[in-house]
Amino acid sequence: MPDDSQDLISGGHLVAKALKAEGVEVIYTLCGGHIIDIYDGCVDEGIDVIDVRHEQVAAHAADGYARITGKPGCAVVTAGPGTTDAVTGVANAFRAESPMLLIGGQGAHSQHKMGSLQDLPHVDMMAPITKFAATVPDTARAADMVSMAFRECFHGAPGPSFLEIPRDVLDAKVPVDKARVPQAGHYRASTRGAGDPESVQKLADLLVQAEKPAILLGSQVWTTRATGAATELVRTLNVPAYMNGAGRGTLPPGDPHHFQLSRRYAFAGADLIVIVGTPFDFRMGYGKRLSPDATVVQIDLDYRTVGKNRDIDLGIVGDAGLILSAVTQAASGRINGGASKRKEWLDELRAAEQAAIEKRLPNLRSDASPIHPYRLVSEINDFLTEDSIYIGDGGDIVTFSGQVVQPKSPGHWMDPGPLGTLGVGVPFVMAAKQARPDKEVVALFGDGAFSLTGWDFETLVRFDLPFVGIVGNNSSMNQIRYGQKAKYGEARERVGNTLGDVPYDQFARMLGGHGEEVRDPADIGPALRRARESGKPSLINVWVDPDAYAPGTMNQTMYK
Repeated sequence: MPDDSQDLISGGHLVAKALKAEGVEVIYTLCGGHIIDIYDGCVDEGIDVIDVRHEQVAAHAADGYARITGKPGCAVVTAGPGTTDAVTGVANAFRAESPMLLIGGQGAHSQHKMGSLQDLPHVDMMAPITKFAATVPDTARAADMVSMAFRECFHGAPGPSFLEIPRDVLDAKVPVDKARVPQAGHYRASTRGAGDPESVQKLADLLVQAEKPAILLGSQVWTTRATGAATELVRTLNVPAYMNGAGRGTLPPGDPHHFQLSRRYAFAGADLIVIVGTPFDFRMGYGKRLSPDATVVQIDLDYRTVGKNRDIDLGIVGDAGLILSAVTQAASGRINGGASKRKEWLDELRAAEQAAIEKRLPNLRSDASPIHPYRLVSEINDFLTEDSIYIGDGGDIVTFSGQVVQPKSPGHWMDPGPLGTLGVGVPFVMAAKQARPDKEVVALFGDGAFSLTGWDFETLVRFDLPFVGIVGNNSSMNQIRYGQKAKYGEARERVGNTLGDVPYDQFARMLGGHGEEVRDPADIGPALRRARESGKPSLINVWVDPDAYAPGTMNQTMYK
């Protein structure tokens, strides 16, 4: 840099300083002339630059980074198509309550409304799918606006923000003393609300009195890092726990309070149901699957979510960890917290759980070829260790896995979230392995899902980010195929949903990774182990039965 750089600083360097102050260690990006001064600033600030092949991947990776680390992720894309390519990733983070910042380029202010290269109304497009969307109006405000965007990411339930920065604003230099550069730890407050004390006490009373309680631990349990508090509550008060989304893994498999397959049975028979950090959306039947006779309590970071779609008896807004800890404290020591009288209820649920397992057992152990999806996901579950982060990217095949795969540790399950976005797998692998190189990453793809962002497998090779990848290949978009068959009959079940027989193992090898094909179920386990030992990004192409559908696929309400 020239000698006068001690007194002047560019917009791109101000952006990098603000990212550094927030603790951002990496940006995910696809290059463009509008944004390269940010790269220059990142080099000076020691922030890694991971360049990908599609902007959707950059946005998904920023989302994934936030989920893994608890810190906001950041993606930087160019103007116009660069920003519109990232829309899907931002929208997915919005529905999944994932804090990330997307920075998009924009034509120069001096060319406003003149038809400059890649000029689009980015802010207008991003406003409905972000918590904050704005243009940086002046170079001196660049760092200030970045910190403002991060502040909004953590207002209520987390979510994404968007900033566009015109090219002349980004490239211009201003005197250092004229620019506001917020200092780390000094520009936003704690968002850990402890909930209304009276409501906390009321929930403690309800738990002590309940004979058949059940609790659902949703994604916000991981978002707020409430694993310890949730575990203490269910063990102290002897409450059966179900987990969904990123809440999976809160309790380890085998824990006496860990339940998975008996949720509908429990919610139909419980006298008290506590929903923590998950909305009454389609995954919850919009709240209609809960017993009308049960007392229902909802805990959430977002006031707007509590009581949405279904009436509740008690709502508490705040941080799941603080609230659950306070409830345990308030209930402890009162006739053993009501824990002793719940043994029969837990035994009843365990019997329902075992019956569901036994119903699936023949398929879990099936030697059939083509391979039954249950056998594949059972082999994957057996393969996982306590250090394996599991990522699911697909429709029907991942629906199968949701019933069988049990992460061994908290924060070790990743799926798109409620937007149901296909294509998150490769970018989530990228973020997880880059943020936690000490962890093994195992990803299951549907063949259709992998196709959306699969070219960034090369990025994983280029940055040496090894993982164990499995493609459940039925040459179909099977979740949609089932619905078409159900609605229109066998003669029209294959319209618009049938793919070619793609050898993804060869694709992996072509790009410098490890690849294998599996047709015999006995070969799944050895292939997984060889992929682990290869030390490379890998794809095991497993040919699965195209005529096997997951129960969750067959029960989707849109096909009824």
